Amino acid sequence: MTRVFWVRHGPTHAKSMVGWSDLPADLGDTARLERLKAHLPQDAVVVSSDLLRASATADAIAGQRLRLPHDKDLREIHFGEWELQAFDKIPDQEHLRAFWDTPGDIRPPGGESWHEVTARVNAAIHRVLSHHPDRDIIAVAHFGAILTQVQQALRVTAYEAFGHRIDNLSVTELHRRENNWQALSINHMP
Repeated sequence: MTRVFWVRHGPTHAKSMVGWSDLPADLGDTARLERLKAHLPQDAVVVSSDLLRASATADAIAGQRLRLPHDKDLREIHFGEWELQAFDKIPDQEHLRAFWDTPGDIRPPGGESWHEVTARVNAAIHRVLSHHPDRDIIAVAHFGAILTQVQQALRVTAYEAFGHRIDNLSVTELHRRENNWQALSINHMP
């Protein structure tokens, strides 16, 4: 059995759609980071998105664990022209609603679709699993990246996956047995 502990990065405090913009995380709550670090398995390998908010969070909780190189494929959804815009400021509200209400092949202008995000994140976690078989993995990533894996584990639609909260510094624990994923916990706050 393989266990993957998905950790959402620390908060950015942005009030807009943040995808590939490299905003820093607020890691000032050291007590919370220490609780998170203690909650995670000590013998796990740690991998993160290459975006600063995820990589800095991973560095803060890694401790003596093996820290793998950053992986660009663990990034958040690429929002294209919607990047850093508030939801209510997106000019084409119908397109925005379709992106969130019927996730799949719809993409923001210049961005990527849900299916593309899912394929990218699946490839990243598959690489880590193949290089570190039978090891626990701590993957520090983003809301969308984590939800792609929740969708698989729960065997639900993308729309249903979007119904789950993934708070900053939360842990979503997924287990794999013989290529079947199960969700042990979603959005756990240590």
